[in-house]
Amino acid sequence: MKPTLQKPILYRSVNTRTHGVRHGSCSAYRYERHSKKEKRTPSTRGSMHSHQRHGLDYTPLFRFLLSKVGHPWSEVFSEAKTRLDRPEPVFWMVALHESDKQAYVRTDENTYYSGLWVNEAGLLQKVNPQLTHEHMERFCDCCTHTFNGVVYAQALPHERWATPTVQTTALNPISPLPQPLQSTPDSPGP
Repeated sequence: MKPTLQKPILYRSVNTRTHGVRHGSCSAYRYERHSKKEKRTPSTRGSMHSHQRHGLDYTPLFRFLLSKVGHPWSEVFSEAKTRLDRPEPVFWMVALHESDKQAYVRTDENTYYSGLWVNEAGLLQKVNPQLTHEHMERFCDCCTHTFNGVVYAQALPHERWATPTVQTTALNPISPLPQPLQSTPDSPGP
């Protein structure tokens, strides 16, 4: 009997104990927990946990979905669902309804992927097939931005680095404002 090969999972664990890792606004619940509104609810004993999941990176899922463009959605979704811990991350990128379509989706602070949707024939398609990393704009100049896993580096114009213009002026002790230089009888006139 042949051993069956199990396909790898479509997410990976990331380090959440590192200094500087932020976990969203979980601390806001501590201000709501003993409020009057919370005391009026039927369940007076609320949990301190915000039901957020931290430490999972779904980059392998997004690459898997991009590789399956043009394939039947039912097959793609059933395979992805068996290789995930939960099915919700699939719909961060895939729109099932016409009104939910987006040209690109932001999955991390500076990580963008092509938006996907399911057409009438049931095939997985890109919302904008012509959109590439050359068309993407950077939103800040200090971070590394990626689109579909490709780094795009378009530097923003820096006004602070512009060369200063020098204005030739001389100070007149009587007037508080600088006066333009005037020609003297010894110097050639303008």
